[in-house]
Amino acid sequence: MESYDTLTEALEAVRKQGFSLDYNLKNDCLKCQQNAIELHPADFDIVDVYRFEGMTDPGDSTVLYTIEAKNGQRGTLVDAYGPYSEAISPEMAAKLTMR
Repeated sequence: MESYDTLTEALEAVRKQGFSLDYNLKNDCLKCQQNAIELHPADFDIVDVYRFEGMTDPGDSTVLYTIEAKNGQRGTLVDAYGPYSEAISPEMAAKLTMR
């Protein structure tokens, strides 16, 4: 797995690898605005995970997940972790912590 210094650098690189869809984290699924698809935990796999900490505040942390759906579509999920993270279902939390 490649390492990247910034989230922007990582996003550019993984998009070149075909991770072109953008997913948003909902309570019990990932939702893609581009094609209105919802992926529940059983519908996708996490390919890689990249973590980034804020330059001035380690509490400003972000994680980038590269996602591959069971139907072969690939995309990314960018999410905060720590005090800014959203409440999600136990199944989704388990899926996102598997890596």
